[in-house]
Amino acid sequence: MMRVWILPVVLVLGGSVGAAGMILAGNPAAAAVMLLLFVAFAGLNSPLIFPRPMGAVEAQRRSAADGRPVVFWRPGCAYCLRLRMRLGRRAGRLYWVDIWRDPAGAAVVRAANDGDETVPTLLVGGRPYVNPDPEWVREQLSRSA
Repeated sequence: MMRVWILPVVLVLGGSVGAAGMILAGNPAAAAVMLLLFVAFAGLNSPLIFPRPMGAVEAQRRSAADGRPVVFWRPGCAYCLRLRMRLGRRAGRLYWVDIWRDPAGAAVVRAANDGDETVPTLLVGGRPYVNPDPEWVREQLSRSA
């Protein structure tokens, strides 16, 4: 569970060290901007930006009942972040499975990707789709509604 916070913490610490160096060099305005950028990037890569993850078994059970897609993702993944941001508020209608928290979810992703943990991987109607276009995902959401 702590592994999901490694990247955000490293980003905040790195930004803090860089900002401290800039302050010591006599440039506090640039230090403030740099620290804000690092904190914002850490926030985007934190588990806070994604809907609450659930286990793969539960997500697949719910998906079978209502037809909504299941997204397998992991923190720090730029493609997962792109999908999440491009979906906007609609992202909350998907079932999100963090493969770093759920070994069953990681196994589903490896089975769909020849042993690789390539994310985001979506399950729509039981079929896996790797790194789909956000527009396509929106279409799938409108069909399941």
